[in-house]
Amino acid sequence: MDTTLLNRITTHPSILTGKPVIRGMRISVEQVLKMLARGTTYQSIIEEYPLLEEDDIKACLLFAAERIAAETEKAA
Repeated sequence: MDTTLLNRITTHPSILTGKPVIRGMRISVEQVLKMLARGTTYQSIIEEYPLLEEDDIKACLLFAAERIAAETEKAA
């Protein structure tokens, strides 16, 4: 697990009702993942949200992968 990337993902009850967000901003992991699923490029996401960095997007993907892995481990 790359904790450096995952440290970019934070949660706080007062930010987007506790959803995982990027570096405490009001940009959710879910939002970025949906953009990627629609085929939006890293560059386009960064243009739309200039405070984001490429590593923030990678962190979202890693966060999702870790969550899925954790759920799979629970089910086993």
